[in-house]
Amino acid sequence: MIKSKLIKSVGIMVVLILTLSGCSSAPKKQSQSSTQIPGKNINSYYFTANEGGSITKIDSATNKVLETINDKGKPHNVQVSPDGKIVAYTSVVMDKKGMSMSQGGAMGTNGSAFFYNIDTGKLIKKVEVGKHPAHIVFTQDSKYVLVTNNQDNNVSVIDAKTYKLVNNISIGKGPHGFRISKDSRFAYVANMGEDTVSVVDIKNNKELRKIKVGKTPSTTAVTSDGKTLIATINAENSLAVVDLSTDKVEKIAVGVGPAQTYIEPDDKYAFVANQGTEESPSNTVSKIDLTTKKVVATIKTGKGAHGVVTSIDNKIVYVTNMYDNTVSVIDNKTNKVTATVKVGKTPNGISYR
Repeated sequence: MIKSKLIKSVGIMVVLILTLSGCSSAPKKQSQSSTQIPGKNINSYYFTANEGGSITKIDSATNKVLETINDKGKPHNVQVSPDGKIVAYTSVVMDKKGMSMSQGGAMGTNGSAFFYNIDTGKLIKKVEVGKHPAHIVFTQDSKYVLVTNNQDNNVSVIDAKTYKLVNNISIGKGPHGFRISKDSRFAYVANMGEDTVSVVDIKNNKELRKIKVGKTPSTTAVTSDGKTLIATINAENSLAVVDLSTDKVEKIAVGVGPAQTYIEPDDKYAFVANQGTEESPSNTVSKIDLTTKKVVATIKTGKGAHGVVTSIDNKIVYVTNMYDNTVSVIDNKTNKVTATVKVGKTPNGISYR
């Protein structure tokens, strides 16, 4: 397995990324419900990337598993396209000795991003990217898909219509989690290997600058107005809040071993999943008021809270629990877990449609 697995012990910085270089089998299907996303005539689901070798699709109305896409590798991150039609994920294939193929195993290769049709469950395209792809994110204008390649220290830019690799942009050391500004201009990438966030100009395919944020940043998020950046600082048990007009950094103490963070659609609250390590897992989510920059609630989840996302209407928060193989479903008003959903083994990334 990859030496330092941010997936399994986010507390230690490493080249931790998993990408998929293997084939996927046909998904198992079950009946679907007809929950609707407000303002959109489509069903509402959430998806988890499970390092045990699958992607799980869950009905948000019933919290029932609808479909499983099996994968020969270890899926790491999953994202739904802005139009809600495509689900994409990254993963890594391991050799018999437990090394990733792209890490120098028997068949060293680049990793891949996979794209599936959400409604039909059919594979649309497999795109080869770099070594140890980590997170995958669509631009809001639906023109591009970006993938961080942790071992290559770059980000791959893919044309979202043709699925062709446009470019690889060199950035910081050990790039991992990231988000893209709402105007689709900039990507903010957490570089775990050098304690910075790279600001990437997507249109011009270049890194603009690096912001020093703290020891072992894991993932980022950015407010809708593009003025405030946040980044989980894994080794400091904190969340960095960055004023993008000055790059000034403030720190907010959160739980142990923060992994992913997510800003709800109305920008009022940010959520931080506190993972800890496999040996000593954390089991909380910190809810932060972005106006006061204070933790307003600490919500107990399952062991190894890692991925986090909210529903479009801000009512529900979903958190993957890596060491319990579950998702915690949280009422955002009461800050209580209302359901616990069994998914695939070692769930990591999560996304909502």
